[in-house]
Amino acid sequence: MDLGLKGKVAVVAAASDGLGRAVATAFAREGAAVAICGRTAEKVERAAAEIGQETGARVLAVTADVSKAEDVVRFITEAATAFGRIDTLVCNAGGPPALPFIKLDDAHWDLAVQLNLMSVVRLIRAALPHLRASGCGRIINLSSSSVKQPIADLVLSNTIRLGVQGLVKTLSDELAPDGILVNTVAPGRIDTERIRSLDKGRAAKAGITMAEQRTRTEREISLRRYGTPAEFAQVAVFLGSPANSYVTGQALLVDGGLTRAL
Repeated sequence: MDLGLKGKVAVVAAASDGLGRAVATAFAREGAAVAICGRTAEKVERAAAEIGQETGARVLAVTADVSKAEDVVRFITEAATAFGRIDTLVCNAGGPPALPFIKLDDAHWDLAVQLNLMSVVRLIRAALPHLRASGCGRIINLSSSSVKQPIADLVLSNTIRLGVQGLVKTLSDELAPDGILVNTVAPGRIDTERIRSLDKGRAAKAGITMAEQRTRTEREISLRRYGTPAEFAQVAVFLGSPANSYVTGQALLVDGGLTRAL
């Protein structure tokens, strides 16, 4: 299937590694020019160079922390200046810490709100004029299966990501007259450093090895395995492309059947 991304520009936040990088790489493979950001200059520049070498696409690296308002504006401005347009915005950020409610103070909550809620608000606000001008603007929010089913010890994620999903659903209606489609792609157990870190914490809490923890989790997944970043990225790229012409306001799980919610 031709996704219609040749000549388009995708902006992917927090894409120096993990799911963000996988999504940026997938857009580049489909012929889009890509702008990525990350907090560490060396890391994001290396990722951009490697994606460009692997795909032949034009890739812009911007050092930016999406929890900071000024960095978000600068990231979007540099991307639009470099490529002359923005067709797809992918909102992404690192996940908040895995802690029970009783161990969280106001500083934890404030940081998580800035990182996982306000980053999305600011990215969309800054990119919206360009997405409107595109004529086929797409907004993708990378989230978590916690938007459908709460995850133990992830109260910050469980709470804040639901707020973001409310934003996604609202904007899908508000922006539909502009031809802009807005969706969330929610991963389950995708094999990333974030998931390995969570597994390590759960293994320690249960007094078992990492291998035993992973086996336990795989038994809960219908497909009996963790997903790969590339598998997740394929779904995100379709929803963020012109080939998707009628899906908006949705939270699509990419979890191998892990989540039991309907």
